Amino acid sequence: MEWETVIGLEIHAQLATRSKIFSGSATAYGAPPNAQANLVDLAYPGVLPVLNAEAVRMAVKFGLAINARVARRSVFARKNYFYPDLPKGYQISQYELPIVSGGAVDILLEDGTSRRVGITRAHLEEDAGKSLHEGLAGLTAVDLNRAGTPLIEIVSEPHLRSAREAVAYMKKIHTLVRYLGICDGNMQEGSFRCDANVSVRVRGAEKFGTRTETKNLNSFRFVERAINYEIARQIEVLESGGKVLQETRLYDPDRGETRPMRSKEEANDYRYFPDPDLLPLEIDQPYIDTVAAGLPELPDQKALRLMNEYGLSAYDAGVLTASAELADYFEVAARDLGGRSAPHHAKLAANMVMGELSGLLNRDGVQISDSRVDPASLAGLLRRVVDNTISGTIAKDVLEGMWEEGRGADAVIEARGLTQITDESAIETAIEAVLAANPARLADYRAGKEKLFGFFIGEVMKATARKANPARLNELLKKKLGGG
Repeated sequence: MEWETVIGLEIHAQLATRSKIFSGSATAYGAPPNAQANLVDLAYPGVLPVLNAEAVRMAVKFGLAINARVARRSVFARKNYFYPDLPKGYQISQYELPIVSGGAVDILLEDGTSRRVGITRAHLEEDAGKSLHEGLAGLTAVDLNRAGTPLIEIVSEPHLRSAREAVAYMKKIHTLVRYLGICDGNMQEGSFRCDANVSVRVRGAEKFGTRTETKNLNSFRFVERAINYEIARQIEVLESGGKVLQETRLYDPDRGETRPMRSKEEANDYRYFPDPDLLPLEIDQPYIDTVAAGLPELPDQKALRLMNEYGLSAYDAGVLTASAELADYFEVAARDLGGRSAPHHAKLAANMVMGELSGLLNRDGVQISDSRVDPASLAGLLRRVVDNTISGTIAKDVLEGMWEEGRGADAVIEARGLTQITDESAIETAIEAVLAANPARLADYRAGKEKLFGFFIGEVMKATARKANPARLNELLKKKLGGG
């Protein structure tokens, strides 16, 4: 039997406000437990919530960025449930009338095609506190620093069909909220996380299967692994004659599996009703227009511009615009190399930024904003490739030297004696020595084994310490191998 997976994500993005959504408590990460929880957060009798206007502005920015409908009137509701880290006994959220509804984003798939993923809604709500269990010998500790932290919950349509697609969508939303400046996207600190709703059905069926919800996934890797595990688990249950239970599950990264947490609640289990302490939120068109005028260049817009101005492929532009900082770094380097008038040079910059530079950043755990090689210095290195002072291969070694030593390209090239050999006689001498040392392979090549050309290139490069100009080497070697 052939199965089809149906996935929808509920992404929780912590809004980058300095205070909580309904109180003046700070939202900074890392404070001592319960140091950032005031009487409103602790639900003392008689206290009243006051809505944070900046959280509203950020939600409107997101709605405009996904071409959604921004509600002129939205309502906060009480979502009732009991948990130790929820002092009020309810969470203030939005239910029937969210601030944002509709909208969509486009994701780029591995085969180069794109898919539009619909967004059902994005609503404002407060976060709960945090229950802690480790090292407490059967006890539970409660830290209410997060209680009341402003969130926007972004609910997708069930348009995703694989774990890879789900990760691509989540990465797109992650990029978008960071471009907008409404969320720092720090998944380790819990600022950006998701719940994955997964079901399977026989391919071609119209009705959805029974879904499970895997909660609080805080890394792209965990999202992919949890969804893949859940797909396999549900198929196994169905193929063995069982029924998938609608339930909430947790992902155990140590064991690589999901496990039941509780039966999945329906909306009526939460007894939603409008919060009597909060008036409906009403915003007008001039307010929305003002927010729209302040939107930055968004990822898709930036990618299209990079393609048009620098001749980049859709793939390269997509990689470089994954973060605004990475795209800005590339643009500074590309402009230094001639900008739109020199698309070949821009491609050199794109390759170096996406390849060797990103490798060094990942290796040392450094963000692009803290790169040890600034974009002007990278452009200086690439100019030495363009003017044939060094080859592209040697440029990789020079970049690592710049990274480790904090010096410019010219200083590293000179100190390490890496200047490229362009003198034809020197290259010819090296070629002749290699051919003389390998008579059998030379005979094989001339007998038709043309794949040996790569062998001879490698040997000459080795003999010249990789300093031979590649273009001149290829030209001269062909001539010599042909008997010239």
